[in-house]
Amino acid sequence: MTGERSAAETVSSHLGDQKLVVASNRQPYSHEREDGDIVVNRPAGGLTSALDPMMQSAGGTWVAWGSGDADFDVADADGRVSVPPESPAYEIRRVPLSDEQVEGYYYGYSNQVLWPICHIDPEKMNAEEGFWNHYQQANRAFADAIIDETDTDSVIWFQDYHLGLAPRHVREERPDTFCMQFWHITWPSWDVFQTCPQYEQLLDGLLANDLLGFHTERYCQNFLDCAAMLPDIRVDRATRSVVYDGRRTFVRPFPLGIDAVEREELAESTEATAFWNEFREEYAVGDTLAIGVERLDYTKGIPERLSALERFWERHPEWRGEFTYVQKASESRSQIGAYRELQGHVESEIERIDDRFGTDDWSPIVYLNEHLPKEGLAALYREADLGIVTPRRDGMNLVAKEFIASQVGEPGVLLLSELAGANGELGDEAVSVHPHDTKGFADAIEEALSLPQADRERRMYGLKKQVRSNDVYAWMNAQFRTIEAIRRGREIAAESPRGR
Repeated sequence: MTGERSAAETVSSHLGDQKLVVASNRQPYSHEREDGDIVVNRPAGGLTSALDPMMQSAGGTWVAWGSGDADFDVADADGRVSVPPESPAYEIRRVPLSDEQVEGYYYGYSNQVLWPICHIDPEKMNAEEGFWNHYQQANRAFADAIIDETDTDSVIWFQDYHLGLAPRHVREERPDTFCMQFWHITWPSWDVFQTCPQYEQLLDGLLANDLLGFHTERYCQNFLDCAAMLPDIRVDRATRSVVYDGRRTFVRPFPLGIDAVEREELAESTEATAFWNEFREEYAVGDTLAIGVERLDYTKGIPERLSALERFWERHPEWRGEFTYVQKASESRSQIGAYRELQGHVESEIERIDDRFGTDDWSPIVYLNEHLPKEGLAALYREADLGIVTPRRDGMNLVAKEFIASQVGEPGVLLLSELAGANGELGDEAVSVHPHDTKGFADAIEEALSLPQADRERRMYGLKKQVRSNDVYAWMNAQFRTIEAIRRGREIAAESPRGR
């Protein structure tokens, strides 16, 4: 089944005639000025590109921050614009945010308070008062736009940690609307979550949802544990739900997947092969290749990985000249000091390791920080003998799944951190590593490179089966099926003698 058909099935089978409103920080299409013209930037990947076909089938409205410099030139007075431009199927409702609000709400509170806390690194938290003020203002602005676009028979689907307060604002104005939210990062234990100064307000906001989704069962349990610590909240462990302010919120795991079919097609494309041939010509790489792909974020474990690779080449000189690691890194949130420091550290460490082990015709590490076409990234995934995905903490990690889906030739091996959410799904067939255990990490690289062909084939077969069957469309379907189940349960309860 193609992604588009899966998306349509989600809509037709589970939504019916109800209006769908998606709310997220990022928008699926933006309008930008280029050389005096207005051009449309389309979704390049990730969640927005996966949800776009669903919205094209369902119709409805997508509420998002209007980030493009020409966004409001093409929108109506309320910030609405129909997309896709060539065949309009749904509307984007753009929320205007000032540069100061974006700095405080997004770069500030979302990524300097919630991000480090949820990734269990509260020492990096910067609880500046102004950040919280802007987070409140932005969530109010999103909620006002959502309220304008909804009625009592709508389904509102909030995405991620940027909108932790918006559900409560919406609930106050639309008490009968079905609200659900997916939290795309980890949820920490109570002792870590409590370090957030506004933990009560965040729980109040999230518990305005009817359904709250996380990647794993562990994150669900952590959330229930946090809710249980507050007064006037009752946690029902049997039904994995929370009763608060006269409403029951169900908490469920929904592991996010990818469009596996699309990834396979990219890896098999002639463009991918052409990219690979050019790459081999340009870089002095060995016959054995490993790949790592991530944003330059301190949660991704890049420095720890470089330490393990250096230990590997140090202890296994027979692999020098033979084994190359390609690090594809994207600059991220460079307005934040911790991210700028990480970027400088990673680049200096790669230069040092290359100077230590490299030769005129071989580079131990190839560092790529420029934009790569989708086919180029697919080619690197396809040709890699090892996919190294070793975050210090990660809600899921879709790079692991992209690597697996792109393995359409000789099977490689996935090295996967125990601390990634994906380990629960993929850990049995991957080689598991602990990112902070440098010696064990280096040993795992040697183990993975030495696996027999039959073992690699067996492992990759199991991984591919898992990634195909639990793709992004299965993720969407599971959530909309759960909406139906919740509604049926409420109808039955209302019709029962005790419910009357």
